[in-house]
Amino acid sequence: MASDLDSTPGAIRADWAAAVPPNLQKNLSILPPAQIELARMLVEMGQSHLFRDWPDPGVDDQEKLAFFDQIKLLNESYPGGLASYIKTARELLEDSRLGKNPFDGFTPSVPTGEQLTFGDDSFINFEETGIKEARKAAFVLVAGGLGERLGYNGIKLALPRETTTGKCFLQHYIESILALQEASCGYVEGGCRTEIPLVIMTSDDTHARTLQVLKSNAYFGMASTQVILLKQEKVACLADNDARLALDPKNKYRIQTKPHGHGDVHALLYSSGLLKKWRDEGLRWVLFFQDTNGLLFNAVPAALGVSATKQYHVNSLAVPRKAKEAIGGITKLTHADGRTMVINVEYNQLDPLLRASGYSDGDVNCETGYSPFPGNINQLILELDSYIEELSKTGGSIKEFVNPKYKDASKSAFKSSTRLECMMQDYPKTLPPTARVGFTVMDTWLAYAPVKNNPEDAAKVPKGNPYHSATSGEMAVYRANSLILKKASLSFTLYSNLEKVTVYDPC
Repeated sequence: MASDLDSTPGAIRADWAAAVPPNLQKNLSILPPAQIELARMLVEMGQSHLFRDWPDPGVDDQEKLAFFDQIKLLNESYPGGLASYIKTARELLEDSRLGKNPFDGFTPSVPTGEQLTFGDDSFINFEETGIKEARKAAFVLVAGGLGERLGYNGIKLALPRETTTGKCFLQHYIESILALQEASCGYVEGGCRTEIPLVIMTSDDTHARTLQVLKSNAYFGMASTQVILLKQEKVACLADNDARLALDPKNKYRIQTKPHGHGDVHALLYSSGLLKKWRDEGLRWVLFFQDTNGLLFNAVPAALGVSATKQYHVNSLAVPRKAKEAIGGITKLTHADGRTMVINVEYNQLDPLLRASGYSDGDVNCETGYSPFPGNINQLILELDSYIEELSKTGGSIKEFVNPKYKDASKSAFKSSTRLECMMQDYPKTLPPTARVGFTVMDTWLAYAPVKNNPEDAAKVPKGNPYHSATSGEMAVYRANSLILKKASLSFTLYSNLEKVTVYDPC
């Protein structure tokens, strides 16, 4: 950006002086050059209203400087800067106002992926391959939310996975990674000294509390150097269809902000330099997961084995999904111009998309009792080299969406401010047609039991659909353990009989 300063401190070039609102013009003398540049950007992006009520210099000067400190943070934490955010917001808000379909031109169909059954030869082979590959993996835990929706005011990672041991989700995840680390090194002759990295994406709400839980529990046995916390920043709220930034109603020197979504994890990883560091260290995979699925690591080794065997650039872990269940469906989308992609379609978009594309009944169960569209559980496995190559083009920016709540059918005003959002699982939307994008379906009992609904909301879940409450999540852990032991015992007995091996009986 060319400088707008002339030889007089606080002065600006004539080519934009006329656009500067009077109250900002009077205060330029108190602003350092870097903040004047930010002021220029705001004025050029149609944000002059932010300065409408500023008093003369000498009144609230520190608050005015603090305002630009926040603008600087918002500008630096968004790929492409705040101007890019505003520009994108205008485009998406206009699409929303016009009712534009984000899937316009695309036809949905049922995709083809890998379906695994726990304990059979295919599962065991993929699992063994995945365990070998685990020492070349890094894990990324997206954990920016509190447990308020569950009636808990702490971080969700500190909730107990089950009450028999009382181990929290974070302890379970760390111990699972350490177990994989040990098992993977067992395939290396003479052992190895691999330490599998764990990145936790936090937020303003969770960062300090997550760090406190880790430190007070000695990182649950993991080396502190293995764990890296990356804090996600919020994004500016939008007041209207012109994407004017919303001021805090209680503070005219403060922009309202809200979370941007877990899609920020890609930009954070890219800007941190960790991805290239991992590649230099010989890592090959990045595995993303979320904060309260107590069964997840039952499925991780086999899913990683699928990625390695099929050489997938992207592998989404999925489970059978009930029609209209509140979980996205993995769908193949074919555009009129021939483009195709395999992508998550959110459950509230899938049914209308199907109805508009010739599926008269929309999202319904087939003869299996499940929807033909597998349920995405937001566990992604990305191949590191192709991931770095893609992010070097985008800076980690993910396709965004906006969901304003309008006051009336005219769609001319919002009930409250809105903001742009992005989702981690939308990463494949930017990939070229040559990208190898697949998915792996596991049994629900083995891989998926999230805790996200309080008892009242769980009671409202349609009959036949999972409750996803703390109680159902805990029971799912016990059930999975029982089924795994039962199936393992049966397999061992059959193997022993076939091989005529005498099984040692301590009794």
